[in-house]
Amino acid sequence: TRKPEMKSGKTGEGGVPRERFSAKRERMRAMENQTVRERLKALRGAMAAAGIDYYMIPTADFHNSEYVNDYFKVREYFCGFTGSNGTLLVWQEGAGLWTDGRYFIQAERELEGTTVELFRMQDEGVPTLEDFLRDRMQEGQTLGFDGRVISASGGKDLEKKLEGKHIVLAYDRDLAEEIWQDRPAFPAGKVRLLPEDLAGRSFEDKRGDVMEKVEKEGADSFLLTKLDDLMWLFNIRGCDVECNPVAMCYGYFTRENTVLFVNTGALEKETAEYLASRGVRVEEYNTVTEYLKALPEGGKVLLDLRHCSYCVYKILSEKQTPVEKKNPTELLKAVKNPVELAHMEEIYLKDSVALTKFIYWLKKNIGKMEITEISAADRLEEFRREIPEFLDLSFPTIAGYRANGAMMHYEATPENHAVLAPEGMLLVDSGGQYLGGTTDVTRTIVLGPVSDQERKHYTLVAAGMLQMTNARWLHGCTGRNLDILARQPIWDMGLDYKCGTGHGVGYTLNVHEGPQGLSWRYIEGRQEAVLEAGMDVTNEPGIYVEGSHGIRIENVMVVEKGEKNEYGQFMHFRTLTWVPVDREAVDERYLTETQKAYLHSYQREVYEKLSPYLDQEEREWLRGETLGEE
Repeated sequence: TRKPEMKSGKTGEGGVPRERFSAKRERMRAMENQTVRERLKALRGAMAAAGIDYYMIPTADFHNSEYVNDYFKVREYFCGFTGSNGTLLVWQEGAGLWTDGRYFIQAERELEGTTVELFRMQDEGVPTLEDFLRDRMQEGQTLGFDGRVISASGGKDLEKKLEGKHIVLAYDRDLAEEIWQDRPAFPAGKVRLLPEDLAGRSFEDKRGDVMEKVEKEGADSFLLTKLDDLMWLFNIRGCDVECNPVAMCYGYFTRENTVLFVNTGALEKETAEYLASRGVRVEEYNTVTEYLKALPEGGKVLLDLRHCSYCVYKILSEKQTPVEKKNPTELLKAVKNPVELAHMEEIYLKDSVALTKFIYWLKKNIGKMEITEISAADRLEEFRREIPEFLDLSFPTIAGYRANGAMMHYEATPENHAVLAPEGMLLVDSGGQYLGGTTDVTRTIVLGPVSDQERKHYTLVAAGMLQMTNARWLHGCTGRNLDILARQPIWDMGLDYKCGTGHGVGYTLNVHEGPQGLSWRYIEGRQEAVLEAGMDVTNEPGIYVEGSHGIRIENVMVVEKGEKNEYGQFMHFRTLTWVPVDREAVDERYLTETQKAYLHSYQREVYEKLSPYLDQEEREWLRGETLGEE
């Protein structure tokens, strides 16, 4: 629990008290920047000794996971950037960090003074990292990286981009091992069983579906490397990554045999017995490469190059024929079964009650007691912990006051956070891990007077979210067909948000899940997923104005079948999240009649669903918030 004591006082940008924290933060930043520069100097020395001209450090573990254990935060160690996506490139004369639009503001601040240059991915005129290497590297130079944390697809892309210059790829060195003296231990948390009455299907049933698809692709074996897919398939959950209930492991499958490579000492007794009773052979995690090297020649193994490491790909390619396809578990996992959907509906209602109680508490107490971004996040967590099925947060809560809300993945710290005041807005993006579901929800909460611009922005973000909520489409559409519904009111103002509109959410698993999503941008080579009944997806348009405010409203929805007629199968969404849209921030002058109807309908349903679970005071407030004078 993070509850730093603070004194009130004048505040600067984002509401941070100037006299207490500004000088301290500057001193700490200077020390951190000096540390980063020293680490980069040490890295360049190790590069020179190893004959490496450029060294690349991504944000990944041995499975190309989005979020990683502290052991794998090598990029953060060498540049200070703490975001979940980014690749650091270091050479003797400089260094650069490539990251996406979610992190531009954060990266600018965290890289300041480190000598690391920010490359804003997908901005006009900004080269990709691969193009930068192709243009900068000289004939015959060496590019180094740890091939265990580079995906096979990424490694092959580098081979293709750099083949004309005869660049040497030195992928067998983790230079951090020589420099990072107090590196955290390799993860080895407990591995628990997810009971079948919660999972909805047995391991044997899932394995049968998977192997049927593997054989249709012409493969006789399958190496599964994606951690959340492994958890889903084996009906297990781990704790090796903060907020992500996954365990470090690999799975190797043939028609007759299943091998799970995992830290065997981490298996709880019930889990080990379950696996043994299903005919699963368990081997130590670190023996996987030796096992693969010992496979007989001539096999055809299905590999998903996005999550298989470059090192593993190279090992298998020596004696096996890789069948380079998307692994079938991803799509099977994305379509939630009826048992999962029933539990999710129950969990999302409880989670919505918790967040709504928090919003009422915050509005009631703002200005009467000291509340910070951190203590607000802690109070919300307390509401969630009252839910019997609660296990953990699904990601560290983002509570960004005023200007801090403009940083999409902002996280307050004891050294750098804002004190809330009865003015402006607080953006809270949060979620929980439960036995029976994973939640992800954002609300931007009015704490006091807001500007006309903020009110307009909030209203049109809400309009976009509600338009997406009420989408109707023919089966066969992907998220790219629908994204305009959420973005149109924002594009009409000449504004945009530098991220997708939605992503899939796991089931007591990772908060970000594919392959489904909502995003407008066409990216060559990226495969898109048809929106199938049973898939869940977030709906989270936003507006982010640097130095002023951030607004995001996020619900989770499930795809369902609708009418089927001579035109085909129509589809629609069913909402899971029932938290009020903040009435104080809505100006209906900016809404069409259809958008007003969507808003009033959603608010009425919020009241109907939540009011039975609130006390009288909370219920009266919610009635005014949702029904007004109806």
